[in-house]
Amino acid sequence: MYGGGNLFEPMSKDALKEEDPVKLSEFEARIERGEKIEPADWMPQMYRRQLIRMIEQHAHSEIIGALPEGTWITRAPGFKRKLALMAKVQDEVGHAQLLYSAAETLGKSREAMINDLINGKSKYSNVFNYPAFTWADCCFISWLVDAGAIVNQMANAKGSYGPYCRALARITIEEAFHLKYGHHCVIHLATGTPTQRKMMQEAINRWWKPMLQFFGPPDRISAHTEVLMKWKVKMLSNDGCRQQWLDMYVPKIWELGLTLPDDKLRQNPDTGKWEYTEPDWDEFKKVINGDGPCNKERLAVRRTAEERGRWVREALRKPKSEYVVPLA
Repeated sequence: MYGGGNLFEPMSKDALKEEDPVKLSEFEARIERGEKIEPADWMPQMYRRQLIRMIEQHAHSEIIGALPEGTWITRAPGFKRKLALMAKVQDEVGHAQLLYSAAETLGKSREAMINDLINGKSKYSNVFNYPAFTWADCCFISWLVDAGAIVNQMANAKGSYGPYCRALARITIEEAFHLKYGHHCVIHLATGTPTQRKMMQEAINRWWKPMLQFFGPPDRISAHTEVLMKWKVKMLSNDGCRQQWLDMYVPKIWELGLTLPDDKLRQNPDTGKWEYTEPDWDEFKKVINGDGPCNKERLAVRRTAEERGRWVREALRKPKSEYVVPLA
């Protein structure tokens, strides 16, 4: 649609040299002034590609992220918890639809995005490739993973691409309710019986390292951070998001009398920054590239859903005349 080769392959910084320097300068001046870029506006191919990559990965994460929580709908403790979790999962799937729509404005079809997901070409968040063994795992996701998502989303909602910002503005409102729900669930376990408290502590121990990895690799090794922040596609770096999440939620976890599985975790009194044991970034890369505990399982579920829903999509594409039953 937009020309210039395959929009969905990785692109090096050298590609900027091929752009019209006048248009590029005007584009960057608009961003510097705080203007929003809209779908019909001129934009560098790198900007378009990086946005597609980021937005579709966000959409995939919403879809795949509904799976570990969805398995707990029928097993959640009590009718109210079941209803609340069912509503939350429905919201997450709705968020994915908003994000796919935003990505489509950049020239990649929803069908192509879904195909890239189920074929393993597109990536999604690392945390959704780990199993939710217990109800406490589901509570961790609802509170602390969603809290991490909100840190990212609230920052990026002030970014430069209009359709993505508008989608994020709506999504963060709903995520705020999810956060309150998850917090309430964690408080219930943390202040409950010894068995409940132990279950919550074990979930935190399991999820701590994947959660630190959730925000992406450190800025020093991140391939895209510099240009994404220059063009306000991202408003906070990976390390900035991680530090903000630690600053907001580590004290809340400690307030509940729960511990974190890192002897080095502390806030440096001089810099105000949190210090912690560096997670295994080789493991992160492995999981992101499809070799985590639940990658194959999660994609198999999505592949099955896509196959089972094909007849509905095909039916919707048929002209109405094919469904008219002639009168006798």
